[in-house]
Amino acid sequence: MQVPRTAHLYQAGLLSTDTKHLWIVLHGYGQLARYFVRHFEGMADEQTAILAPEGLSRFYLEGFSGRVGATWMTKEERLHEISDYISYLNLVRETALQEAPNATLHVLGFSQGGATACRWLVQAQWPIAQLVLWAGVFPDDMELASMGQALAHARLTYVYGLQDSFVAEDKVQTQLARVQVAGLHPEIITFEGKHELNKEVLFRLKQRSLS
Repeated sequence: MQVPRTAHLYQAGLLSTDTKHLWIVLHGYGQLARYFVRHFEGMADEQTAILAPEGLSRFYLEGFSGRVGATWMTKEERLHEISDYISYLNLVRETALQEAPNATLHVLGFSQGGATACRWLVQAQWPIAQLVLWAGVFPDDMELASMGQALAHARLTYVYGLQDSFVAEDKVQTQLARVQVAGLHPEIITFEGKHELNKEVLFRLKQRSLS
């Protein structure tokens, strides 16, 4: 049974006809978008806006009370959850571009948000300027040939911290081999840090999008 529900979306910067760059940023497992978007506030200006949708499922991070986190999906009824968040993210994009029709689209997925971004974009019939997978990779069950078509005119970037215990170097190399066979040639950006965002790298990504 499909039911309407309330989704939460957080924003940095204004959407208008002057907006040239729209970033849709997807948080990782157990995070909340209202905190996640704060990392991107320094990127917002008259021409750049950031939207941070929040995963549709929330849970207590420890026990039965206290801090709450969100997730994009679990293994339970996973195909329905994927379908739901694809519809959700399509609506986010469509609504934003009604207010900012001249904006190019940039997508950043952090950790679980990286796999979410890939599953969303593989069905896209519209262009994006770049996809940034930060501490995330293409899902193992994804057919990368179709992803290559979706990203034919987009810049692909992998970002990860050198001390990130969730990103093993051998897994990165295996992923790179897969994507190169599919005709994708990502740029790799590393930084001194753990499983986290990095202000200097975010600034670098923004500056590159302006060129």
